Amino acid sequence: MVHSLVFETLADPMRFRIVEALLRGEQAVNDIVAKVDIHQSGVSRHLRILHDAGFVQVRPEGQRRLYSLRAEPFQELDEWISQYRMLWERRLDRFGAELARRAKERAGKGTGKKR
Repeated sequence: MVHSLVFETLADPMRFRIVEALLRGEQAVNDIVAKVDIHQSGVSRHLRILHDAGFVQVRPEGQRRLYSLRAEPFQELDEWISQYRMLWERRLDRFGAELARRAKERAGKGTGKKR
């Protein structure tokens, strides 16, 4: 089960933008700052929150800290969402079947001969 912390963490628009920036791969804080257009201290604070929630990992490289996404929380989120995806797919399958039935019914009425 996905913990509500996952949603709370990603609900913040700036953290979401940072996650999107990290989709391109490992990046230093200053590179992220340039992409999300907030001060370095704000990016660092959001990265710490993302790190504490398990979304990012940090790798020191000399003076720099390189951040990247961790796959595990996104896999967990995908597994949770898949339950609802199956629910909607079943509903859409039934909806598609009903549309096909109605189209067939209308086609049958249109080709019927007049008496």
